[in-house]
Amino acid sequence: MDKIVITGGRRLNGDVVLSGSKNSALPIMAAALLAEDTTVISNVPNLRDIQTMIKLLRALGAKASFEDGRVVIKPGKELNPVAPYKLVSTMRASVCVLGPLLARTGHAQVSMPGGCVIGARPIDLHLKGFEALGARIKVEHGYVVARAQKFLRGSEMYLGGAFGSSVLATGNVMMAAVLARGKTIIESAACEPEVVDLANFLKKMGAKISGEGSPRIEIEGVKKLHGIEYAIVSDRIECGTYMFAAAMTGGDVMIKQALPSNQNAVIDKLLQSGVRIDKGKNFLRIRGRARLKPTDVTTLPYPGFPTDMQAQMMALMAITPGISVITEKIYPDRFMHVSELNRMGAKIYLESPRAIIHGVKRLSGAPVMASDLRASAALVLAGLVAEGKTEVYRVYHLDRGYFNMEGKLSSLGAVIKRERE
Repeated sequence: MDKIVITGGRRLNGDVVLSGSKNSALPIMAAALLAEDTTVISNVPNLRDIQTMIKLLRALGAKASFEDGRVVIKPGKELNPVAPYKLVSTMRASVCVLGPLLARTGHAQVSMPGGCVIGARPIDLHLKGFEALGARIKVEHGYVVARAQKFLRGSEMYLGGAFGSSVLATGNVMMAAVLARGKTIIESAACEPEVVDLANFLKKMGAKISGEGSPRIEIEGVKKLHGIEYAIVSDRIECGTYMFAAAMTGGDVMIKQALPSNQNAVIDKLLQSGVRIDKGKNFLRIRGRARLKPTDVTTLPYPGFPTDMQAQMMALMAITPGISVITEKIYPDRFMHVSELNRMGAKIYLESPRAIIHGVKRLSGAPVMASDLRASAALVLAGLVAEGKTEVYRVYHLDRGYFNMEGKLSSLGAVIKRERE
């Protein structure tokens, strides 16, 4: 098992190129099942979750391969509608094959999903949407079993939940609805850029979709979709992580292939913190300052501050003089990184769903344990500014969402390496 070892205290400088978005790539790979012929998807990051999705597509009967950032998928005429526990249990996004299987075969049997342990994340909104399209749903032996009665039928539905809209549920239902008969209207749809990327992919395949990026999406069902070539957008969470890395180290970093319009909430908070930011059509330049300002943050659905940037924001505020408050409105239990940051000398107190952060002058290197994908990134960022050596264990979490993070940070001047335990 690997660990990442960091010697802190280096100011980051230089250019970094973003990888494609994992959160776009996974549902788009699943959506390729909607056509019989070949689809080629480029700008795909070589991540653990991508490899898991390829294995899952193969288990469903599709031919799938990955090479040099390109995924080639040929589903063919016959698909196996059963997504096995062994694969689905390791990655929550596996549930997004449910919609395409139901649309193509009229039957889907998908194990209940797994992934990061960041609190309860039920799939009730997915099932609610499929039932609105006319599917019969039951859960038995740990599997979601969905069957269409002859065919799916377009319907108007509301997909709002206790903590807002769901990106995966919106995408999953959208994928099922593109082959349903008639018109589907999704109210309280997720507005995230990854939903827009999926809609653009489906439209290029021949789907009729409008309203993506807004809370109301309209879909007119079509009889058939066809394979295409498509490039994934860059990863906005990876972008935000490098923005925080530059800010924390007082660095000067140019982030290339960025989409600044997707980062407005993160940019706003960094500007409030005193960070200097220049932006262009496809780049962001981040320049940190010696003295930062405390900032309060509340995570919200897009275009609000993303929950996937909460841990990284906490790492920044941990070394910012004064008191900051982070309120987690999406996953109230997503604070398992707090104890590990405190091991490094941070002063963070939990009053769920809030974290109260008293900024300290410095952190000290320590052995720490990653609990989930974004927590692992926050611990790496903390290690960049800590005195001495930090060892981050369980970095398989990091490998689910960041391609070659240690290599990219090293190219910016960080002293960081991967070692076998």
